[in-house]
Amino acid sequence: MNKILLEGGTVVSSAGRTTCDVLVVDDRIEAVGDFSNVPLGEVERVDCRGRYVLPGGVDVHTHIDSPMMGTNTADDFESGTKAAAVGGTTTIVDFAMQPAGHRLLDSLEAHHRKAQGKAVIDYGFHMCITDLYEGATKEFADVATAGVTSFKVFMAYRGSLMLHDGEMYDVLRAANRVGSQVCVHAENGDVIDRIADDLIAAGKTGPATHEIARPPSTEVEAVQRAIMISKLAGTPIYFVHLSTEGAVAALSAAQADGLPVAGESCTHYLALDRSVYDEPGFLPAKAVLTPPLRTKEHQDALWRGIAAGSLSVVSSDHCPFCLEEKQRLGGDDFRKIPNGGPGVEQRMSVMYGRGVAEGRITLEKFVDVTSTAPAKQFGLFPKKGSVTPGSDADIIVLDPNGETAISAATQTQAVDYSLYEGWKLPGRIDAVYSRGELIASNGKYVGREGRGNFIARASL
Repeated sequence: MNKILLEGGTVVSSAGRTTCDVLVVDDRIEAVGDFSNVPLGEVERVDCRGRYVLPGGVDVHTHIDSPMMGTNTADDFESGTKAAAVGGTTTIVDFAMQPAGHRLLDSLEAHHRKAQGKAVIDYGFHMCITDLYEGATKEFADVATAGVTSFKVFMAYRGSLMLHDGEMYDVLRAANRVGSQVCVHAENGDVIDRIADDLIAAGKTGPATHEIARPPSTEVEAVQRAIMISKLAGTPIYFVHLSTEGAVAALSAAQADGLPVAGESCTHYLALDRSVYDEPGFLPAKAVLTPPLRTKEHQDALWRGIAAGSLSVVSSDHCPFCLEEKQRLGGDDFRKIPNGGPGVEQRMSVMYGRGVAEGRITLEKFVDVTSTAPAKQFGLFPKKGSVTPGSDADIIVLDPNGETAISAATQTQAVDYSLYEGWKLPGRIDAVYSRGELIASNGKYVGREGRGNFIARASL
């Protein structure tokens, strides 16, 4: 039996904070309280005074070792989950992509093979549906039985990822029958394609044109349309990577009407704005991600949505492609640049530094949107997302008086740039525990190889 006592830290939940000890026995949290006068026998004592003791981060939007736009994302499950670990994330829910012409169950099994023996933190999957072949919806029950109780559909990228509205309606109804929810990438892909064609015809081929081709209204319209389709289908939906003021308003209105609608934003939309597209040469391609970065009024609306609770989750949308690869594929046509950027390693630090330290959100809200709420949304709570007796001992120790410096030269992510290059943020994650094991210390991975477990999630 292995015992660890985290002593004297400020234990924070989404509901409050208290100064106390946390007793870990093997892989679970045994008790939380004052153990100063309690005989515990042989125990490893860790002094956490002056530091925060938080639940490990839960990132429910990553794309690891995933085929996209003619290439593969740069991180495999070893480098990607090590990056997550050193950044304070102890659980991910990754998107298992269905390549065209492949059956859902075969695609799911292929993604399992990519993760097995490589992942160092616990993980679950969403099932992406890009090709709704005849009989595909009959496999939904088997997918759910396998512990994958969320599906994803795309309203953009016609010809590769996109489903039309009727197919999305079919997916929503079939998912509802097996107790699963549907994640929606909401952009009006057909209109975006027309705008992009016009821009190319006018000679605007550079990476900064990506932003112009995807105006805010293309997201807002798609969100509104998806809400109506989900209402017709009677199925809960979850919007990924929302970036606009109008999308937040539509989400809030649907929730006020009692519809089972939830949504996330991502670290980069909250911390960066469209000024990145003004950088010279091909550098704007760093932020060719979808949707694009927006102007400050949209960023401010996202922060308000988080504070109000209409946006309940902040994910990384970690979808890394090296800048060299982006240029190789899309150097002469922004439409061919792989859409996505890195971020799983910096999500927790950026949200603490830009959110809590700058007074935009409370420490409790930080815990909620980065850990507790995503765990609840996708059936992981209270196993994950909580420092309470019986939960997995997934814990981070954060020093509010420390500092985090970000650089591509020192990051763990297998990508050649950082969206936050040169940033120095208040707060430092000193230690990360996953199921009672110390896996990261002072920004370095120190855990065992391939120790991550697949988490089968129950139906809604």
